Amino acid sequence: MALYKELKHVPADRTPNFRNDLYVVSEALRLIQKSGKPAFAEADAAVLANYKTHIDNATKFIPLWVKVAVAMALGLGTMVGWKRIVVTVGSKIGKDHLTYAQGAAAEITAMATIGAADWFGMPVSTTHVLSSGVAGTMAANHSGLQWGTVRNLGMAWVLTLPASILLSGFLFWLFRQIGG
Repeated sequence: MALYKELKHVPADRTPNFRNDLYVVSEALRLIQKSGKPAFAEADAAVLANYKTHIDNATKFIPLWVKVAVAMALGLGTMVGWKRIVVTVGSKIGKDHLTYAQGAAAEITAMATIGAADWFGMPVSTTHVLSSGVAGTMAANHSGLQWGTVRNLGMAWVLTLPASILLSGFLFWLFRQIGG
């Protein structure tokens, strides 16, 4: 970084690798801090922590337009599909309607699971977690599961990742073609 002073001065053909290198350095520093090995003097550890903070500030940010676009997409999706989601989760996973106790148990489980995933830095889908929690309460209550719905949810979970990869890859390619 000393050569270019600022990220905006790094040549375009070197930027993708440069940014990736910064991510690798940040992750290595995180693991060193976490393990405590090798042991650093307190002053050196403070310098490394400050360096990691600067790297993270330069690379781990989300532009405002991305936040707005995601919020709009999630809001519009929820406005359009809320009823189908509520009906599926509330009454189509199990053979009986969801009770208050089952809903509370599923929500507490979802909260704990999502919190643990966040703690460990793992990506999860809140909808998938909650649907699984509801299915678990139905199984524990011996209410019975509607296996057709469970199968459809399972297929949606399995297909979400590859479908998202293909769609985002295509959109990225398309936008690169449009943008020159």
